[in-house]
Amino acid sequence: MHRILLIDDDAQLGPPLAAYFARFDMVLECVLRPSTGLERLRQGGLDAAILDVMLPEMDGFALCRAIRKESDIPLIMLTARGDVMDRVVGLELGADDYVPKPFEPRELVARLQTVLRRRVVAPVVSAEISAPGRLVFDGLVIDPVTRSVQRRARRWS
Repeated sequence: MHRILLIDDDAQLGPPLAAYFARFDMVLECVLRPSTGLERLRQGGLDAAILDVMLPEMDGFALCRAIRKESDIPLIMLTARGDVMDRVVGLELGADDYVPKPFEPRELVARLQTVLRRRVVAPVVSAEISAPGRLVFDGLVIDPVTRSVQRRARRWS
């Protein structure tokens, strides 16, 4: 189940969107202020974030910049500012997608599913192969010390 953070100052948007997202095995957490959103993102456990552009404290572009300094979490900009230059700026700042308001919830879910599919998961290191210098990627082990590569049970030297 994916956990998504919505940072939007429209308190009426979150609850119905959260109910809709639940139909697609997504949990939507909603916060109204960028500072609260940044704090929640720093706690971890989220798979993506949706940012409004027009926010109190800082606009969504500044928020996107702040998030990108700390994280590569997938970001979708969601805003009433649908001008081409606004979309370009959002994408250049690091947003993965840009959805103008008004929007169809199903399209937003589809776009989220797309960016989540493309997300590269960090390698998992198991205790038995966590020797210094070894690189482990989903069934692939590269050991520069022994100059060997192992994929699943097969080994090359």
